[in-house]
Amino acid sequence: MQFKKIILAIVAITQIMIAQAKDYNIMDFGAKADGVTLNSAIIQHAIDYITQNGGGRLVFKEGRYLTGTIFLKSNVTLHLEKGAVLFGSVNPLDYEKNTYVGWTAMIFAIKQQNIGITGEGMIDGRGFRTANNMVALIQKGIVNDPLKYDRPNETNRPQNIYFRECSNVRITNITLKNPASWNQTYDQCKNLYVDGIKVDSKNYWNNDGIDVVDCDSVVIKNSYFDAADDVICFKSHDATKICQNVVVDNCTGRSSANGLKFGTVSRGGFRNFKVTNLKIVDTYRSAITFAAVDGALIENIVVDGVRSINTGNVIYLRIGDRWSNGKHPVMKNILIKNVYAEVPLTKPDAGYSYEGPVEDLPRNISPASIVGLPQYKIRDVTLQNIEIVYPGGGNPSYAKRGLSEADLDSIPEMPTAYPEFSQFKELPAWGFYVRHAEGIRFDNIRLRAKEKDYRPAIVFDDVKGATLNKINITEPGSGNKKEIFLHRTTRTR
Repeated sequence: MQFKKIILAIVAITQIMIAQAKDYNIMDFGAKADGVTLNSAIIQHAIDYITQNGGGRLVFKEGRYLTGTIFLKSNVTLHLEKGAVLFGSVNPLDYEKNTYVGWTAMIFAIKQQNIGITGEGMIDGRGFRTANNMVALIQKGIVNDPLKYDRPNETNRPQNIYFRECSNVRITNITLKNPASWNQTYDQCKNLYVDGIKVDSKNYWNNDGIDVVDCDSVVIKNSYFDAADDVICFKSHDATKICQNVVVDNCTGRSSANGLKFGTVSRGGFRNFKVTNLKIVDTYRSAITFAAVDGALIENIVVDGVRSINTGNVIYLRIGDRWSNGKHPVMKNILIKNVYAEVPLTKPDAGYSYEGPVEDLPRNISPASIVGLPQYKIRDVTLQNIEIVYPGGGNPSYAKRGLSEADLDSIPEMPTAYPEFSQFKELPAWGFYVRHAEGIRFDNIRLRAKEKDYRPAIVFDDVKGATLNKINITEPGSGNKKEIFLHRTTRTR
């Protein structure tokens, strides 16, 4: 897989789009930039006119352009100049729930090509107010919604962007903030280029940073995400599709959920990814989560260069059997290397709006984990040049998991559970826990606990073909404690 060719091809396509673009000023169509006048119909008319006349850029000068749902069409780019804001209406009735995709959004594009949103301007969904106004409509019986957890269903709250089955998509330099639901979704798109965007997505529930669903040939780089939910999230909603040929480079994220995540909906799969120079900070769950719990194939994944600071967990690879419908989940050929991480003792996202929940049952700090199922093992994973600093201090009087066969067997399989690193509660290692796997290679792994922990650093259980090379473990007061515990495991080195 030549990832450089993917980048060059997508860049070339999107540069041709820019070179051929003719500019149209939205003010010439009668739009008002006063933040009060609803411009949805005017913006839609302008988009329709431009696509019917050969394409071009619809330019928004400085100002606030109030809008509800609009549909971007082929060969049209929305260009938001510095100071220009697409300002989301706070009236939920100004947004359409599209019947084809089953979601609500401010900006839709469905089966279009050569489209984009560029410039130094902003899309502000004002989602907190919109979502709460939706609650009022539901309570009055005007809108039908189950109002589960006292919030409208995420499909009924507007995302900022939802593009479906589009090709040659360019999203550059803009700021995306305050959606009422997920922030931006690209679903079954081809040739998606995202560069230099800033995301502030933490003003309501389910505020992901970016969701890429079953797309082919994707570049996401030089971008910053601050999200209440998952930061960079790849999903596979269709069992017949796959998310593949993806490059992520030089991105920073903060989340009250996960950093880089595959899933949770993972029906088709994820193949041929290269992620480099990733920084995750103040994140509640895992910096890296790969979840094949709905029958997905996950293969040929490279993650090279991660700095994870104040993150609840570092690496969580999980096979489950939740909505597989007879498909066999597969996770293989994974390389994660050049990682430095610091795991805190305290809640890493404390103080952020819509922070992750406080757990109701005890566990000591969880290790990084690779956990398959007896019948579906995770295969051929290499971890190389990994350094993780843990707080240590695991206290058996608070929560305990021993190393006897009975203790290890008491760890539940939980095949149908939602995949999170904390799902098993107490685990028997403080550094790494690996279960139901084959061909796991640890090469140059450095684990440091700041305080003594009752558990060993590394536990392998039911692992065939484990390789452990250059393992360095530091734990104060550990004495002669055996730091690597292998159970039902064959070791090649």
